This record gives sequence, C-alpha cells and structure tokens, in this order.
Amino acid sequence: MFDNMDFSKMGEMLQEAQKNAQKMQEDAKGKIYTAKSGGGLVSISIDGEGEVNDITIDDSLLDDKESLQILLMSATNDAIKMVEDSKKLAASQMLQGMGGFGKQG
Repeated sequence: MFDNMDFSKMGEMLQEAQKNAQKMQEDAKGKIYTAKSGGGLVSISIDGEGEVNDITIDDSLLDDKESLQILLMSATNDAIKMVEDSKKLAASQMLQGMGGFGKQG
C-alpha cells in the first residue's frame, strides 16, 4: 500500500491539501443553490456555506399554513442536500487530484 510513497514530501502534500480546501471554501461561498417545491410555489436559495439567501412564497399559500410549512420544509431540505452533494463532490475531486501523491518523480 505504501510501497511507492515518498514520506519526505508528506508536509508539502498536506500544505497543498490545505490550500485546496481553502480554495474550495472560497468557491463555495459564491455558489447559490435554489430549490423549488409545489411546482414553484416556494423557492429557497442557499449559498455554499448553507446560509439561506432568499425565500419566495406564492401568495396563494398565505391562507394555507399547513401546505406552506410542508413546501418550505421540502424546498429547504432539497437546497441543503444540493449544498452537501456539492461539498462531497468537491472533496472527492480534491482527493482524486492527490491521487498522484504516491508516485515518485
């Protein structure tokens, strides 16, 4: 497993990983994920850090509290899942980028 690994470069690799993680965080801040529910009656936008930026609610839902609550929960959960999936994908790509760390050059 570690046959081809050059441990003398481990510190350098960790610094590179830290830089990549910081860049991923900065990139995430600028991304906006929007989820809709109820055929677009409710829309929620969340940034890459998981903070809600905008909520849009169709006026037709203002008299139906239960439906509004259900649609808000649905849209919120969908938007949060988008953020989490994006984070997982970015982390996976970062680890794949480090795939060459065991090769000596």
